[in-house]
Amino acid sequence: MHSERTPGRKLGLTILVAALLAVPLLAIYALVYDRQDQSDIARASVAQGWGGPQLLAGPVLVIPFTETSTETVTENGRPHTRTVETGQLLYLSPASQSMQTDIDPQRRQISIYESVVYRAANQGRARFAIPQDLARYGVDRAKLDLPRAELRFGVGDSRGLQPDARIIANGRRLMPEPGKGLLATGGAGFFAFADWNGEGALDVAYHYALNGSGGLSFVPRGGESVWTIRSPWPHPSFVGNFLPDTHKIGDDGFQARYAISNLALGQALASREDFAAPELAAPGRMIEVYSSDQPTAGATQAASVNLVETVDLYSQVNRAVKYGFLFIGFTFLAFLMFDLVGGAVVAAAEYLLVGSGLVLFFVLLLAFAEVVGFTIAYLVAAGAITVLLTAYSAAVLGSWKRAQMIAGLLAGLYAVLFVLLSLEALSLLIGSVLLFVALAAVMWATRRIDWSGVRGSEPVKE
Repeated sequence: MHSERTPGRKLGLTILVAALLAVPLLAIYALVYDRQDQSDIARASVAQGWGGPQLLAGPVLVIPFTETSTETVTENGRPHTRTVETGQLLYLSPASQSMQTDIDPQRRQISIYESVVYRAANQGRARFAIPQDLARYGVDRAKLDLPRAELRFGVGDSRGLQPDARIIANGRRLMPEPGKGLLATGGAGFFAFADWNGEGALDVAYHYALNGSGGLSFVPRGGESVWTIRSPWPHPSFVGNFLPDTHKIGDDGFQARYAISNLALGQALASREDFAAPELAAPGRMIEVYSSDQPTAGATQAASVNLVETVDLYSQVNRAVKYGFLFIGFTFLAFLMFDLVGGAVVAAAEYLLVGSGLVLFFVLLLAFAEVVGFTIAYLVAAGAITVLLTAYSAAVLGSWKRAQMIAGLLAGLYAVLFVLLSLEALSLLIGSVLLFVALAAVMWATRRIDWSGVRGSEPVKE
């Protein structure tokens, strides 16, 4: 027996070829990320013309007032005291507000890339009243400039606003004007002059619609904020600083209701400064949990809902590529067993060609998934590679019966991989059990193999 044909050397050669196939696997891994980036760019281009992830805030009543202060200045070497009046703004949150949002999802496509967008119709009511203890905030009620008071609505991406906005205050219809949003939305939004004398309560009813994509967030403000959402989209994801008090999800869509008080927000109804923007995820991506840290008292917080796509084909393909080494390992192991136990001679070039076919599966999966969807692409790619390697195995192993065993192995591997991709929570358990069974089978099948090729030259001890 030649030394280069010992089982140990065959095993080493097989491992070397498998290691070389790591290079194209890593290249496919990078290709998946590149295609995902192109998909994100396509989605961003849709959002640029339609509207990105939307953030809703308000209404907030903003009232100008003058503040009188004294200051000491030195003139001609003598100190003088003078009175100075400066303009300030009072931000008054509603004592109570409720808003209902109806989300109508739509699909937009650029080339082979698809993006989920929506139109959100918002209808709500809010009640404002000037606090009796306004002086505690350092504001003189007599210095309020009520004729210039404004109702401000914040919108994250004002490009998505539709022209049908309506605002009614105490029965009078107000004229919406562009701009002057809230700090929570970076100043984007719209406003209307309140036309209120400050007596009694200001009851506001409003309606506006806007386009957006990805997710929708709401910044609660006031004594009590109630937000109700409805949509025919069956796969919502509730994230942010608050979760809905009640929700219902079904095949016909979802409903959710939030009820948030200012005690949970840590914010007073009246403030001399507007509240800053919440910590949202990067634009163009799905809105995720805002922060792992507990928000500080008075910090702006938000509730969000994402329109989740059930199958993100790039993440599915990405996970599939991670199992590529298992495919190569199991298939090479089967050929090695035929080589060592069955008497077939498998050359290094034949291992390389078989491994190339296994790697090609992931390229086919990615290419077809972008066009026909993940499930159909998986069936097409797995079927094509199984037929190809089965036919090649018949020639390499010199038997159609052995090739059928390879076909059964590949069909089982592809079936198990599909299950692993579908049952993400159990993938580790299933994978570890599969590896244990495979290791036990290999140990049993190779228990009599002389890996070093030296046992035959030594006398057997009784």
